[in-house]
Amino acid sequence: MSTKRKILIIALPVLVVIGLLIVFLSQHNVPVLTPAGTIAAQERNLFVFALILAAFVVIPVYSLTILIALKYRESNKKARYEPNWDHSRVLETIWWGIPMAIIAVLSVVTWTSSHALDPYKPIASVHSTINVEVVSLDWKWLFIYPNQSVASVNQLAIPVNHPVHFYITSDTVMNSFWIPSLGGQIYAMPGMMTQLNLEASKLGSYYGSSANISGKGFAGMHFEALSLNYQAFSSWLHKLSQSRLSLNIANYKKLARPSEYNPVAYYKDPADNLFSDIINQYMTGAKL
Repeated sequence: MSTKRKILIIALPVLVVIGLLIVFLSQHNVPVLTPAGTIAAQERNLFVFALILAAFVVIPVYSLTILIALKYRESNKKARYEPNWDHSRVLETIWWGIPMAIIAVLSVVTWTSSHALDPYKPIASVHSTINVEVVSLDWKWLFIYPNQSVASVNQLAIPVNHPVHFYITSDTVMNSFWIPSLGGQIYAMPGMMTQLNLEASKLGSYYGSSANISGKGFAGMHFEALSLNYQAFSSWLHKLSQSRLSLNIANYKKLARPSEYNPVAYYKDPADNLFSDIINQYMTGAKL
C-alpha cells in the first residue's frame, strides 16, 4: 500500500468527523458555545482551549492506532520484524514528555480559572449589582428581588451589563440552577445557601433550567431568563409590583405544593425574611 493511500485512510475518518461537527454546529444553537454573558464567554474559551489541548493527544493516538494496525497487519509481508527492539529515547521522550507538558499546562490553567471563575466571586463593574434570591420548588423556580419587594415564578429578568448576585436554596430535593448562555450551573440544596454571580452582555431571552433530575416534573422545570435594558427592567419590576398577589406565607405554601409546567406568575411584597426562613426551617425545625 502506498504512503499516500495510508495517509488518506487515516485522514479521511478525521475529516468526516470534523465536517459533520461543523455542519451540526452551523445548524444548531449550542448555548455554551454561543455565550451571552461575561462568565459564559470565559467558560467557553476555557472549554475550547482544553479541547485544542486534548487534540494534541487524541489525534496522534488514534492516527497511530490506525497506522500501526495497517502497517503491522498479518498480510503485510513488507513490515520489518524486530522482536529484540525494546527502547527508543526519541519515542520515550515524546510519549512521556508531551503528556507531562499538557498536564503542567492544564494544572496552571485549572488553578487560575478556578479562582477567576469562582461562582462566589463578585463581578467587578461600574454598574450596580442586582440581588436575586432563588428558591427551587417542585417543579418550578421562584425568584425573589428583596431590594425591589417583588417576586416571580419561572421568569427571571436582569438588566444587561449589570452584575447579578444570586443567593440560591431549595425547598424540596436538591436541584441545579443553570442558564447555559450566561454561565455554569450551581446546586440548590435544602437547608443551605449557594451563590452565583453572572452578567448578561447581550439583550435577549435565554433558557434556564434545572440540571439535576428531581422527580416526576423535572422535564418541565425550566424558566425564561430575560436580559433587558435598564428602562425595560424597571418597567418589568413595576409590572410585578402591580400584581394582585402578594407573596405572604399562605400564598407561598400554596406555591410550594408540587405542580408541573407551572405558568409564569408575578407577586408583590414577599414576606419579610422569607428566603432566610425557607433555609432555617431545615436547620432548626421551625415551620414557616
